[in-house]
Amino acid sequence: MNNNCSTGSAALYYTCNLIKGGLADCALALGRNLPVFVKVIFLGFDKMFSGSLKMGMNDRASPMDNIIKVTNEVKQWQGGPFAPQIFGNAGLEHQEKHGTKDEHFAKIAYKNHLHSTNNPYSQFRDKYTLEQISNSQRIYGPLTKLQCCPTSDGAAAAIVCSEKFVREHKLENQAIEVVGMVLKSDPASSFKDKSLMKAAGYDMTKNAAKELYLSTGITPDQVQVVELHDCFSANELITYEALGLCPEGKAGEYIDR
Repeated sequence: MNNNCSTGSAALYYTCNLIKGGLADCALALGRNLPVFVKVIFLGFDKMFSGSLKMGMNDRASPMDNIIKVTNEVKQWQGGPFAPQIFGNAGLEHQEKHGTKDEHFAKIAYKNHLHSTNNPYSQFRDKYTLEQISNSQRIYGPLTKLQCCPTSDGAAAAIVCSEKFVREHKLENQAIEVVGMVLKSDPASSFKDKSLMKAAGYDMTKNAAKELYLSTGITPDQVQVVELHDCFSANELITYEALGLCPEGKAGEYIDR
């Protein structure tokens, strides 16, 4: 399956449902290097081109068409790479609505680059000052170059087992429980409400989070660690609010804290 930035998540989602539905006791969600000891495999792939993201298919409608259409209707399309525009426009809308400053976006990138220095698997492990991030090349809207992710290929794997399988093989000490998982697509509001934040996935994320909190009984204030997709700092900022980690319009204050 290929689901853009959600490719790995989609593979894991369907693998978990396979286990939950009782069709398998042990399955693997992965990107590459198929092993031979499991019966069921879901493969998620996302083959990247060099340079900026490109529209990969010329023989069919692009899944980005509606998002680009909304962007054109609300704010004239500028040309150049589409991804920084989509998320940069979401950041601009947040600034217009809530007074968020460029510094708030830069602080997100500062935190994330700082995390990379401790991760031996990180693509880049360079430490930057807040000033370096703010003064790097302006790409679009509030986004500077050091607030944009690089293009990369990667792979990951997760073995997913039923509780019965875990107990039978005495894996309790190394197993991690999946308490809940939700996969959502864009609702109609993503395209009808003429909002650049919604076109970038705000309502989709909000709907998924709401369903997850209801199904698990967990509330946002109980969440201790969030591993959040940070393709652009603007995406991370609006996602804080969509996940309910802070009230709507308060992401800037949340970052400052």
